[in-house]
Amino acid sequence: MQRPQEKAVCAPAPRLCRVARRNMINRGMIDLCDQSACPGMGQTVQSLSLKVGEDRIYYLKAGSGSPVLFLHGGACDSGDWIETMTALSGYCTCYAPDMVGYGLSDSNRDVYSLGDFVGCVRRFIETLDLGDLVLVGHSLGGRVCLEIALQQPERVRKLVVVDMAGFSRMARFGRLITYLAWALRELRGRPQPYPRFSKQDGGYGGWLCLEQLPALKTPTLIVWSRYDPYYPLSAARRAAELIPQARLEVLACCGHAPHRKKHDTFVRLLLDCVASASGAGHPR
Repeated sequence: MQRPQEKAVCAPAPRLCRVARRNMINRGMIDLCDQSACPGMGQTVQSLSLKVGEDRIYYLKAGSGSPVLFLHGGACDSGDWIETMTALSGYCTCYAPDMVGYGLSDSNRDVYSLGDFVGCVRRFIETLDLGDLVLVGHSLGGRVCLEIALQQPERVRKLVVVDMAGFSRMARFGRLITYLAWALRELRGRPQPYPRFSKQDGGYGGWLCLEQLPALKTPTLIVWSRYDPYYPLSAARRAAELIPQARLEVLACCGHAPHRKKHDTFVRLLLDCVASASGAGHPR
């Protein structure tokens, strides 16, 4: 089956997640004027797009080898993963799409449901004919990854979820709304650069998935912040008990973003996952 043509694009820098981008600028990984590539670890992160069903999806790609797919959280976009992708690009092929309604990808609906996000990512995976995947998702992205692993276990070799939505109802909801309001003001571009969630899902609170977890057969790594302000550690511990092949890693002092605040530790955990998934080792 011939793959669809990938269209390379120059991704406007302000549309990347500004927190991740600011970290990269501070570390000298990208230049302020560089809008399309991110040199790092001897690799380049490409900004590409392709048509997925009725939607044009923009995504980042880096490296070579077995595929790893990253899904961003609800107040960010694919740029959240650039630093992680550059660190892993010498060991695997990294993909990070802007989910439909986010970043540069099409936003053709007034509201989105969990099924919309899952369907779009499934079509993205099928369009690129990706298999034996390591799926990595943060918050909202973790919930989408979990659903894909449940629906298409034959395509997913390992699952990594980071402070995921769905293991519990959201704690300290007011504080989350305050954070989202700040984060969304930080994102430039569209007048409304983020999607609204369908009331049929009940927002994040309607994405509870504890009853589904015993059916998950994919080996799963749960990465959690000890002091996540929105989702309690107790929920992650309960999920680790319910998933047949789960391992829980708890990181301290990193809020709701352990993949950024504890970047080096997180990358080492992912390298272990990629190495065990491919049967290869990696340098320590």
